[in-house]
Amino acid sequence: MTTEALEVEELLILARQKSDQARSQLFEVMGDIFLERGTVLSLQERALMVDILEKLIQEVSREIRRKLALKLAEAPGTPRELAVMLANDDIDIASPILLKCKVLEDLDLVEIIRNRSVQHMLAIAMRRDLSTTVADALVENGSNDVIRSLLENPDAQIGRATMAYLVEQSKAVDEFQEPLARRHDLPKDLAVRMCFWVSAALRNYILEKFDIGADDLDDTLEPMTIEHAATIAAEKREQSAADDLARQLGEQRKLTPRLLIQTLRRGEVPLFEAMMAEMCDLRANLIRRICYEPGAEGLAVAARAIGLSREEFATIYLLTRKARQGTSAADPGDLGRALVFFDRVAHSNAETVLSRWRRDPSYLFAIKTIEESQGRQRA
Repeated sequence: MTTEALEVEELLILARQKSDQARSQLFEVMGDIFLERGTVLSLQERALMVDILEKLIQEVSREIRRKLALKLAEAPGTPRELAVMLANDDIDIASPILLKCKVLEDLDLVEIIRNRSVQHMLAIAMRRDLSTTVADALVENGSNDVIRSLLENPDAQIGRATMAYLVEQSKAVDEFQEPLARRHDLPKDLAVRMCFWVSAALRNYILEKFDIGADDLDDTLEPMTIEHAATIAAEKREQSAADDLARQLGEQRKLTPRLLIQTLRRGEVPLFEAMMAEMCDLRANLIRRICYEPGAEGLAVAARAIGLSREEFATIYLLTRKARQGTSAADPGDLGRALVFFDRVAHSNAETVLSRWRRDPSYLFAIKTIEESQGRQRA
C-alpha cells in the first residue's frame, strides 16, 4: 500500500472518531498534507480541505493552532487559504503569520485591519515590505500606537499623501514627530514644515539630515509662517461666527440632537462644538476636551445630561472619532466600552456632574465621583 493510500486511510479513521484528540490529529495531519502537497492539489481538493479545516479550527486546541501557525509562518509554499484562516485567529496564534507569512495578499491584510483587533494591526504594522495600500489602511483604521509602529518600520512603504497627512497630525501627536523625522523616505519639504512645531533637538536633527542652512530655513519658513498665521486668524473668525450662531439657536430653542448630528455629518466641527457648548452651558475648550478624549466617558456624561438617546450618543461618538483622527472607522471595542459606560450613567447623576464641570474645569474627579456613586447604589 502506498504512503498516500495510508494517509487517506488514516484520515478516514480519524474523521469517524468524535474525540477531541482525534479532531486535533485530523487537523494536524490535514495541515501537513496541505503544506506538503498544496501546489499539486486540484481546485476541488483544495476547496474540500479548506472547508474541512475551517470546520475543525474552532474544535482543536489553541496550542495545536499555534504550532501550525509557527510552522507555516516562514515555510515556502504555505497555502494562502490556510494562512488567511490562521491570520484571523486570536492574536497569539495569528501573530507569526501576520509578521512573517509572505503569501498573505494586500486584500487579506486590509480585511484583517478593518475587522480584527488593535493587536492584529500592530503585528501587520511590523511586517517587512509593507505596501502603500496596507500602510494607508493602517493609518485610516489604526490607533496612535499602530501608526507609530508603522512609522518605525523602515521597510514600510508610505505614500506621499499619507506622509503629508501624518506630518500635519504630528502637530498634535508628539509621538509621531521623532519616527517621522527619522524616516529615510520623508520628503525634504515635509521635514522643513515640521520645524514649525518640533523640539529644538529634533529641529537640529532635521537641519543636519537634510543639510539645510539657517538662511535656507528662513527662506522656506517665511511664506509658510505667513500662511499659518492667516489660517489661525481664519479659524478664529470661523469659531466666533459659530459661537454667535449657536447662541442664537439656543435662544430660539432650536438646538436639538438631530441638528447636532447633521452639523457633525457635514463636517462643520467648530459649529458642532459651539452648539454642544451652548446645550451643556460649558466653555468651548472644555467641550473640546470632553468630545475628543480617549474613552469618551466625558462625552457619555454630557450626552446623558442633555437627554441624548443611546443611538444619538453612539452616532456622535463615531463622528467625533472621525473628526479627531481623520479616519473613517473607530475600534468596535472602544464603541462597546463607551456604550457600556453610557448605559451605567443615570440622567440625574449626569446632571450633577455637569453642574460641577460648570464650576470646575478639572472634570475627571467628577467622573470618578459618579462611578463611586453608582457602585454604592449597586451595593
